[in-house]
Amino acid sequence: MKLTTFATIACTLSSCLPLSALGEETFEVTPDVVYAERDDLQLKLDIYQPRQLKADPAQRQPAILVVHGGAWRRGNRKQLASYATALCNRGYVCFAIDYRLAPDHKFPAQIDDCRDAVLFIRDNAETYCVDPARVGAVGYSAGGHLVSLLATTGEEGDAGNTRLQAAVAGGAPTEFRFLPDSGRGLAYWLGEAGDGNENHQLASPTAHASEDDCPVFFFNGDADALVPPRWSELLFTSLKNAGVTTIMHTIPDAGHMQAALDADALTAAWTFFDEHLQPPAK
Repeated sequence: MKLTTFATIACTLSSCLPLSALGEETFEVTPDVVYAERDDLQLKLDIYQPRQLKADPAQRQPAILVVHGGAWRRGNRKQLASYATALCNRGYVCFAIDYRLAPDHKFPAQIDDCRDAVLFIRDNAETYCVDPARVGAVGYSAGGHLVSLLATTGEEGDAGNTRLQAAVAGGAPTEFRFLPDSGRGLAYWLGEAGDGNENHQLASPTAHASEDDCPVFFFNGDADALVPPRWSELLFTSLKNAGVTTIMHTIPDAGHMQAALDADALTAAWTFFDEHLQPPAK
């Protein structure tokens, strides 16, 4: 796998995932909500909320953070609208975010923004009829990486609660400590190449995997030359060895883009959310 290929081709993801018009009558979208400010930059998200919550605001539903891909350098919150609409139609309140992009904003800007978004969800749980004890996240490609890093580094303390209760990561690179080119292909995002770059460890979800991490569902195409399954399997194995509930769903003959839209994989992913975020049937 060539890192330069990942850096250049993955950014096309932002223009390839279609917006979904399914179920427009069942939910409402509140666009352009500012969830954080960095210097003079406003970071925004779109909120997908089931209409029945408007009719009965006493209901509290699980929330899903939706994190786009694009090699950490391109993409926007509209990219995974099809994911957000599908989940909203299952009763989830979805928050699709923008985050700061490389090379203008290097790591850890992207994960810091994701953590701010989780804090925003919990801080505004009453406003958007969200249960703050049931927050998940889904992302694909670079977004899958960020979701994986959220899942393995979430904390609860005086600064707030960034822990997830479930995560879905598609086509996710999860290890940057042992790159064949010492990180030159990702220097635009992680900074200077070489063994002394601490960001290579800090950005690697596998370096943070532990027994108290939330359940994680991975999906990958087995013909993905951009992010081969092995890159996700490293974290899957680490989590499994730590006793964390985790699933690795491999899609036969699917490349990077095909896997992102695979109906069977997405159905399995949304069912995984249901199992871990929805209350058991009475």
